[in-house]
Amino acid sequence: MCVHGRACTVFAPGHAVHLVQARLASSTPLEWADAIVAEADAATGELTLRTVSDGEEIQIWNGAGAAAAAPAGTPVAVHRRYRVLAVGTRWFNVAPMAAAG
Repeated sequence: MCVHGRACTVFAPGHAVHLVQARLASSTPLEWADAIVAEADAATGELTLRTVSDGEEIQIWNGAGAAAAAPAGTPVAVHRRYRVLAVGTRWFNVAPMAAAG
């Protein structure tokens, strides 16, 4: 559904945020990392983030519009354990991408 511009109804990594996933991420506030979007490709759903604390690169994918909601330069927060990307008040379920090389 999300590939066709409709609301995503799949809770697999990179799709819709599940209620339990959101509650777990909310209950572990110290595990959020502030980041800046370095690159965002709305056509593929791929984003590259750089953490504010140490500049670590994080590559993620989301099929529900995160790349369109967070163009390059956007401040975001990422919860790696529960795979959530916060863009303002919107939360996205993200799938980590394998690093190239």
